[in-house]
This record gives sequence, structure tokens and C-alpha cells, in this order.
Amino acid sequence: MKKRVVALFIVSLMIVSLVGCKKDTKYTEVNLTEVAHSIFYAPQYVAIELGYFKDEGLKVNLTNGLGADKTMTAVLSGNADIGFMGSEASIYVYNEGEKDYVVNFAQLTQRAGNFLVSRDENENFAWNNLKGKTVIGGRIGGMPEMIFEYILKKNSIDPKNDLTIIQNIDFGITAQSFQAGTGDYTIEFEPAATGLELQKAGKVVASLGVESGMVPYTAYSAKLSYIKDHPETIQKFVNALQKGMNYVNSHTSEEIAKVIKPQFKETDMDTVTKIVTRYKDQQTWKEDLIFKEESFNLLQDILDSSDMLAKPASYSDLVDTTYATKAANK
Repeated sequence: MKKRVVALFIVSLMIVSLVGCKKDTKYTEVNLTEVAHSIFYAPQYVAIELGYFKDEGLKVNLTNGLGADKTMTAVLSGNADIGFMGSEASIYVYNEGEKDYVVNFAQLTQRAGNFLVSRDENENFAWNNLKGKTVIGGRIGGMPEMIFEYILKKNSIDPKNDLTIIQNIDFGITAQSFQAGTGDYTIEFEPAATGLELQKAGKVVASLGVESGMVPYTAYSAKLSYIKDHPETIQKFVNALQKGMNYVNSHTSEEIAKVIKPQFKETDMDTVTKIVTRYKDQQTWKEDLIFKEESFNLLQDILDSSDMLAKPASYSDLVDTTYATKAANK
């Protein structure tokens, strides 16, 4: 009898174990590649850390693409299901004639998220100070560089003739290059911009997000075929993001920083909080994820200003607001 009880107990443990393993399979895996890992994308990390994706039945595998070009390559090759990057990349692919092109289904940020850092910590900055100077910029055709040039032109500065813009330094090492002595200024995302300040290597003198105004800086996108084959997954993904968006718009910088801190283990809490505050104060994040047509048109104007728009692209082809609208109305 005793042996039978023990045997039944072992069988019960095996059943519980099998049920537990089976339970793990309830999650749909989504491979997400982001253009950069930055506090700029706080709503996404809130959704990860507070389990909003898991609540929707998704297991998100996050990788850093280190630039929109590499992120788009990951999406087109199938290594990423969803890409998070500047929407200019989707326009380039569309205009190149790709049949299974990439569609934007959720816009996260409504301002640029990078900052101009000066080597002179005592500088009384004005945009004219850039004339004759060298600036570490971004990749040709990328949003960071185009927004920078857009601001220069607004301030009557010729990007080609009035200053030197370095555009061949890899996205991930611009701060290190600046710290090593390259350039008079550099354009950096967070936490790199604040990191340079903390190391006394420079000073943030301007926010490109404030200077350029409201622009559709980063959005989530996937191939036309993926969206067609996985509409429920896309909807669940957007639902989770909307919850993350709701959180950052209804909580303090300190509360947001505490939630996303595990994503930035090498950055201390005070710095994370400072950066979140910087982004929050300039209204970086939208209230919803709906990518509106006027924003898309502004994006194309910026591309056209930088001579990067071969021809206007179709909003109805490249933007699908179905999922974001449904998430916003839940």
C-alpha cells in the first residue's frame, strides 16, 4: 500500500510537471528587433517589465539592431518578426519595389530622442556656433541625421558647406569616438548623452526633439505577409504597448525609472530617472499608437528636404492604424 501511495505521488508530480511545461507553450513567441536600446523607448520596456506582453500571451525576444538599416535587414530576412525603427526605412523599401514590403502599425515616439553634446562644457550655445565646426552625425538617410539637417536648415545653416558632419562612424560607438577626441560636437541618444556629461567629456546643449517639433520618429513595423498571417499576434502586441504607453503617461519619472531599471543595469537609478524626466518633459511619447497621415506626410517632407525621397509613398499602403485604434479604444 505504501509503495502504491509513493508511486501515485510520483505520477502526480510528473503530471504537474508536464502541465507546467505545457503551460509555458501557451505563449506565442515574437522576435522583436529594436533600432537601439535606449530609455527613449521607455513604454516598450514598461510593457516588458510589468508583464503586459505576457498578459497578452506573447513572449517577446528582444534584440538590438544597432541602426535602422540593420533592423530593416533583420525584418526583410525573417530574422525579426517585428522591427522598431524610423519609418523612413519602410519608405525606402517600398520605393525600391519590394513586393512584400514593410508596413507601420504603431507609432511610439512623437519627437526626436537625441541630443547635441558639446565638447565645451562652458559653452553658451547658439546654433550659429556650429559653423566651421565638426559634428559626429548619423548615417546618411537615417532619421537622426535627417532631423539634424532639418534643424540646421531651420536655423539658416547649410549642412554641406557651413560645417563638417562625420557620417561614417558606427551608430553604437559615436560617444566613444567623441570621448576619444573626434569632433567638436556629437549627436547622442540616451543614456550616452548623459553618460558623456557624467564623465565630464561634454555637455548637452540642445534637444533635437524640442528643436524639430513633433515628428514621427520611431514606429513598429512588419512585413505585409507577416501582418496578414498573424493579425491576432499584432493586435496583442499593440495592446501590450498601449498599456505601457498608458503607464508612462500616468506615472512619475521616479516610478517609470524604477520599472525599467532592469533594462539598464549599467546605469544608476538617479541617471535613469534624470533621463526619463528629460524625455517626459519634452512630451516624447504619444498618448496612443495611431500613426496619423499628417505625421507621415511630415516625415516625407523631411526626407524630401534631405534629398532622400525618390518619390512620395502611399500612406494607405505603408501605415495600418487598425490595431492601434482598437488598442486605444479598449
